[in-house]
Amino acid sequence: MAKSASDSPSLAARKLDAPVQPETQVVIDFDDNRAASSLVGPYGQNLALVERRLNVVVDSRGNHITLTGTRDACDAARRVLETLYAQAVQGHDLAPGDVEGAIRATLAQGSLFPFDPKAAKTSTFEAINLRKRPVRARTAAQDTYIQALKSHELVFGIGPAGTGKTWLAVAQAAQLFERKEVDRIILSRPAVEAGERLGFLPGDLREKVDPYLRPIYDALYDLMDSRIVERALQTGEIEIAPLAFMRGRTLTNAAIILDEAQNTTSMQMKMFLTRLGENSRMIITGDPSQVDLPPGQTSGLAEAARLLDGVQGIAQVKFTAEDVIRHELVARIVAAYEGLPQKPATAKS
Repeated sequence: MAKSASDSPSLAARKLDAPVQPETQVVIDFDDNRAASSLVGPYGQNLALVERRLNVVVDSRGNHITLTGTRDACDAARRVLETLYAQAVQGHDLAPGDVEGAIRATLAQGSLFPFDPKAAKTSTFEAINLRKRPVRARTAAQDTYIQALKSHELVFGIGPAGTGKTWLAVAQAAQLFERKEVDRIILSRPAVEAGERLGFLPGDLREKVDPYLRPIYDALYDLMDSRIVERALQTGEIEIAPLAFMRGRTLTNAAIILDEAQNTTSMQMKMFLTRLGENSRMIITGDPSQVDLPPGQTSGLAEAARLLDGVQGIAQVKFTAEDVIRHELVARIVAAYEGLPQKPATAKS
């Protein structure tokens, strides 16, 4: 994917009031062929993302990579590539989300400290190790979230869509289940949709609730062997528990996930929180900006987050638009809807 500096219009697109830095070149050689191939990605997609986001030109020739751009841009790109290469050497398959996470971490750190490639091997984010594959945090907020999931019995993951709240919650529940630290996984979600009620949907209870829990199902099948998931659903080791049917239960030896919690009422949230039993972990996720409750009703998630802030044994991790990792455009869409000011563009147009 060789390019020349003249082929890249973004290299000439700089703020008029900013000092113009001369272009420079940085050459990196990687020793591990397999890790270098993973770093480049299919059809060079990982390097293309680095180019687009950091305003550099990347020339890849096997294990030999040349960066062209301003000194600061090349330094940031080098940090990203060295960090990703260190992860690839450890056997991690690199996806665009990993690249985006490394870019954001590098931009957040800036160039306050000299970069040590050796330190990158030991400074990677927390991971949840599953039999099928490891799930690693891609942003600082996700890293904090995983740490909270590992050390607290009740965790709130609050923030916009695309930040990995539900994904990581399911990964943690699956890990606890695989290690036999809990006997079952319980999945719940309020059935709040415009114009629909559970009673009007065909099928048995699971078939009625399935459409509401599809994102959690998708995560389960992606993180666990499909045969194990199917068997666990049949035996009740993975249980679908509609929020309306939780009253009166005490959930012991379980990993419990309440998704889309912003659509619970105050009474529903209080009822759900008090279901927590011995040797159980509870994870509650939601996006306060997407409340579908009738006008005038208070979101149980917002109230619980306020009342339980600082309570021992309970962790709250809040994500922002900066933590969206689904796609570059998703972060911009979330920011636009939240009315956040857009940062000056550093990517190619």
